[in-house]
Amino acid sequence: MKIVTINILFKLDDWLQRRDLLVEGLKAENPDIVALQEVSLAEDTAAWIAEQLNIPYVYKAVPQDVNDSDLPFGLAILSRYPIEKTAALNLEHQGRIAQYAQMKIDDSKSIVICNGHYYWYPGSHKKRNKQIKLMLDWLSEFDEKMPIISVGDFNGTPETSGIKLIKEKYQSAYEVYHGTEPEYTCPTLLGQDKLSWRTRLKYFWRRLIFDRTLKPWQGTLDYIFINQSLQVKDCRVILNQPAANNRYLYPSDHFGIVADLEIAN
Repeated sequence: MKIVTINILFKLDDWLQRRDLLVEGLKAENPDIVALQEVSLAEDTAAWIAEQLNIPYVYKAVPQDVNDSDLPFGLAILSRYPIEKTAALNLEHQGRIAQYAQMKIDDSKSIVICNGHYYWYPGSHKKRNKQIKLMLDWLSEFDEKMPIISVGDFNGTPETSGIKLIKEKYQSAYEVYHGTEPEYTCPTLLGQDKLSWRTRLKYFWRRLIFDRTLKPWQGTLDYIFINQSLQVKDCRVILNQPAANNRYLYPSDHFGIVADLEIAN
């Protein structure tokens, strides 16, 4: 089964152009399951993507319904497999949520995929750690033999405490396959050509003073984690190329990750 995760950016700037790049890239992968973060609630971008990919099952989680948050974006799981059970989790900080869907692969096998968008803060943070622990405890309700995949925009780079916490129980599919995490998954050059000179100057001084570097920040924030009941056949960074005629036009400000997984015998 092929799984994709990507934060598609809820802001609708250049959406008509971005969505074509996004769908073109996803069609090339032909995934069985797509986990989306930052689904625009105003535009219902998840429904449009599912329709373009001819994916029949969609479970959308809306912060307003879960924790009364007014965030303008939510989460969505798109699946070619029938969905048997769904639930959403209040992550308690920044209005963030997670969702899971249990899917029937065939007459004898089911899997669970958890999709989340976690606390934004540069570096380690105790609130992100708490959110990840909430998610791990939540998924522990399933039998230990259940194949479980936890994906999303974790907003933490590999060396941060939250990512180390989840790796105590789950493995990164990309790291299993390549021996290391991607160089980076965020940000792309999307929209950089539209920044004013004042904004560019502000970013320059912020990097120089706080990061002590002239190099723009790049980091790995997106992951596909798996438990011991799954094996990795392939895992790659995708949706990482700009439009042919515009080096600043990408599907999103994040790259995607795809993993080809199989249930261990």
